[in-house]
Order: sequence, then C-alpha cells, then structure tokens
Amino acid sequence: MRLSTVILPIHRWSQGGRDAWLRAEQLGFHAAYTYDHLSWRTFRDGPWFGAVPTLTAAAGATTRMRLGTLVTSPNFRHPVTLAKDLITLDDVSGGRVTLGIGAGGNGFDATALGQEPWTPRERADRFGEFLPLLDRLLTEPAVTHAGTHYSADEARNIPGCVQRPRLPFAVAATGPRGLKLAARYGQAWVTTGDPKLFESGTPAESLEALRGQITKLGTACAEIGRDAGELDKILLTGFTPERSGPLESLDAFVDFAGRHFALGFTEIVLHAPIPGSDFAADEKVFEQIATEGLAQLGS
Repeated sequence: MRLSTVILPIHRWSQGGRDAWLRAEQLGFHAAYTYDHLSWRTFRDGPWFGAVPTLTAAAGATTRMRLGTLVTSPNFRHPVTLAKDLITLDDVSGGRVTLGIGAGGNGFDATALGQEPWTPRERADRFGEFLPLLDRLLTEPAVTHAGTHYSADEARNIPGCVQRPRLPFAVAATGPRGLKLAARYGQAWVTTGDPKLFESGTPAESLEALRGQITKLGTACAEIGRDAGELDKILLTGFTPERSGPLESLDAFVDFAGRHFALGFTEIVLHAPIPGSDFAADEKVFEQIATEGLAQLGS
C-alpha cells in the first residue's frame, strides 16, 4: 500500500512552490505528482506553471520521494521533445520519475495551440501512436519513425534514462484501446473512477465501476500473456462520488482507502489542500493522514 499526493503548479517557486514539495517529502509520501496542463478548469485565470520545469526544480529540492505527472497527454506534446525532457528529468532526479500519461480530453489544452479539439476516436488514434513511439525514444539511442500523426528522423536520446530500460509509464485508461496500451506498455495503471458517477453516483456504484475497470485491465493483460499483478494500480482521488470526503478525517480516509486497497489498488493519491478551491481541506487532517493513515490500515 502506497500513499502519494498531487501538488498543483500554482505557486511561484520562491513563494510556496518549493516548500510544498519539501513538505510532501517530509510527510513521507511515496510520490508527489503534478498535473501536466497549460491551464486547468477553475485555475485558468490564476497562476499555473509548467510541469516539467516544476518537476525538475522539485528533483533538485528533494532526495527520496518519487516524482511524476498525472497526467501528460498528446494535447500539446510531441513524443520527440517529450522524450528529451523526460531523459533529462530522470537524470536530474537520480531515477525517481514516473510518467503518468493518457489520451487527454477536451479541456483548455485541446485548443491552446490553435487546433480544433480532437474527437474521442482521434484522441485514441493519436495516443495509440504516441505511446509506442515514446517507448522507443526512451529505450533506443536513435529512432526514425514515419507515422500518421507523429514522426521522428534519427532522433537521438543518448545516454537514455537512469532507470532501465526506461522510466516507468503509469497509463491512464478506462476504454478498451487505452487498457490494451496500459497492459502492453505500462508499469502502472491510473484511473479517477467512472466520470458518469461523479455528480450523482454513490460510493457503492463507484466501487463497482472500479472493480469492472480492474477486471477489464486483467482481460487486456491476459490477451498478451501478461500477469495483471505486475502493474501497480493507482487511484487519483477527488473525482469519485466521495469527492474530498476521504480528507475529512483520519477515519474517513482509512475507510475509503481500505475499501479501495481491498479492491486491488496499490497506490492512492490525494490532492494537497488548496484553500478556496474544490481541493480545500484541513491541513492538519491532511498531515495526520499522511503520517498515520497507512499505519492505521495495517493495524
């Protein structure tokens, strides 16, 4: 059982940004992630910094905790340039980086480069080409690829990742095509639950939906002869019917986490509290959960 956190990139590094990452390590989180967006939802009109530079700074400020994105997508990324950034970040961090990656959605990132938003099929098509190419770019010293959506011409990535054969992928997926990619390329799988249940679903319905997703992941793994137990299973909280409920008290967290660990999840990710937002929570309770939550589950 692992407990991790998400730190949104909303603070200047000298005005709370650095302190947030140091605090996460001091609290003992397994990993601290950040969103890889150009802007996001209600935070669009406020400060929002880039994921890769933020993680690079965090890598220099911390020593033990894993770092990563939840999640990167093709919306404004290209595999060639992303691979170079990731190899550099993995080097700076001493091999502590996990790439959370998914197909993306129709948020602000989908049109920020001036393009029309892709349909779900187009996003799936692009992701189906993006991920295998990124895998090659991070494991081979030189890559040439002529694809429908992405190309590379003798793209060099020497010396490669510190982590071998490459840094781990945590693939966000719920549909059949995405789950097949997770089964083939992922070292972990990420979900936020069933979005259809967020507004009016119940915790019991959410748990059943998550059970179904895990079953489908197992089927996708079995189809290629892979043991689904090899993949870590990560739940990013805040988007199930419980919303911020797990952060209301230590007991509430233990109840929530216990049900989801029993389902097969190996890592639960909590948003670091942000006052006045959807992620508002009591700082003291958050710290108590970070330092005592897993011990309570194990007792």
